[in-house]
Amino acid sequence: MGASSPLPRPPRRPRRPRRPRLRGAAIALALACAVLGCTPTRARTTTPRTPEATATPREPAATAPTTIIERTWMLRGAKVMTATGIVYDAADVLVRGDRIVAVGPGLDVPAGTDVIDARGRTITPGIIDTHSHLGVYAAPSFAAHSDGNEMVTPVTPQVRAEDAYWPQDPQIDRARAGGVTTMQILPGSGNLIGGRSVTVKTYPGARGIDEARMADAPAGLKMACGENPKRYYADKGGPATRMGNVAGYRTAFLKAREYQLSWDRYREKLAAHRARAEQPPPRSSGDAAKQPPDAAGEPKDPPDPPARDLGLETLAGVLRGEILVHNHCYRADEMLGMLALAREFGFTIRSFHHAVEAYKIAPELAAAGTAASVWADWWGFKAEAFDGIRENAAMIAAAGARAIIHSDSGVGMQHLNQEASKALWAGRRAGLDIADDEALRWITANPAWALGIDAKVGTLAKDKQADLVVWDGDPFSVYTKAVQVYIEGELVFDREHPLPGGGTDFELGYEATDEVRGGGR
Repeated sequence: MGASSPLPRPPRRPRRPRRPRLRGAAIALALACAVLGCTPTRARTTTPRTPEATATPREPAATAPTTIIERTWMLRGAKVMTATGIVYDAADVLVRGDRIVAVGPGLDVPAGTDVIDARGRTITPGIIDTHSHLGVYAAPSFAAHSDGNEMVTPVTPQVRAEDAYWPQDPQIDRARAGGVTTMQILPGSGNLIGGRSVTVKTYPGARGIDEARMADAPAGLKMACGENPKRYYADKGGPATRMGNVAGYRTAFLKAREYQLSWDRYREKLAAHRARAEQPPPRSSGDAAKQPPDAAGEPKDPPDPPARDLGLETLAGVLRGEILVHNHCYRADEMLGMLALAREFGFTIRSFHHAVEAYKIAPELAAAGTAASVWADWWGFKAEAFDGIRENAAMIAAAGARAIIHSDSGVGMQHLNQEASKALWAGRRAGLDIADDEALRWITANPAWALGIDAKVGTLAKDKQADLVVWDGDPFSVYTKAVQVYIEGELVFDREHPLPGGGTDFELGYEATDEVRGGGR
């Protein structure tokens, strides 16, 4: 089968129960269920039927054992780019349930496996974007949809992007059609400390954040350097200068350190109180009289905990290394200053974002273990973004640091593969030896690391979540499109066989919905 032939697909497996889309027969079915009482079923799920079940179908349904058969399927014969340093010209990807079982040429086919001929196609890991505001700056671009910047004060670590994320944002469908399976949703950059980020999958049909969030992904903290906080707060009490910016960070983390100490002291007192409570009671009143009074001077009641502060709780999480810092920063001098500030307080910066001048400090980024999320060729739109070069990502990679191509755009996210291609081409033109696999890591493995989810996604390897993109050619060609996208083994986009129910509820009834359903863009 050539690249021009439609690619078959395995039977679709519902990933998680979601609200049914009320259309036509579905409405009738929903009404029937409301009247008759229906039990939802899962694809490929078998419930052993017993004589009792046949005689009284309502009773055993709640108690009979249920066996879920995990579907096994294989994409066979495609070019496979693993983002692990290995590119196979012709290989297979075997998936069971939501996991990759094996990747390699000529894999054995287990009994019962659905085999899909993928010759002429290219398979890569799902694309991951470290910098998105989809859902918090949703389309259409109404003021009513502007939920990304809590610009009431320059330090707002207490707010969380997950509390504003709208999974019906139509841009999410377009991102998925471009091969994006995971994205970090960040607060905006108006504040010095903007709040917590959340990592989500681009699951179709998600109704709320709990159906979109990537399980067990660590939270991030959005911080911002430079012009934005100055511009927003110069006439509102400051900061008005970069000096004021840094004073704001330092003040916030000093408070967080004191907050963490107050909780550490509380836990020590609580542990001591519990230890005393576990001591055996005195055998008599006379023995009790001989017990030393509370030598530590502690009251007999447990200590009172400090008052919770949501913002300081977030910053204390950063100091403990539980929350990953993502820092909007353009200039090299400011990035070095932020690395110094992080060392001062004992935390690390996971990734600088935008980082137009990262190429100037690439060795320092490598030494600090800090990634740089950059654009391929966008700069010059303000003073701090003036000194960009197209070779930025390639020079970061050549220095041993982690380069990432990010979008910060609902449109750019739809073709991150082409953005990586532009940066790859610029690096090679400058004489840097950059492999295709390395460029693929800029939009897969490296962003996965920056988000703390690299043990689960970002590469094609055994036991990783089966987030896959099937392309109709070289993913770095401007003519190539994603033809199928899988998240955790579930087909979530099919350009050649449009999935039923595509598009968001927001677009239901509009012509644009049909366009998306007919193949995305």
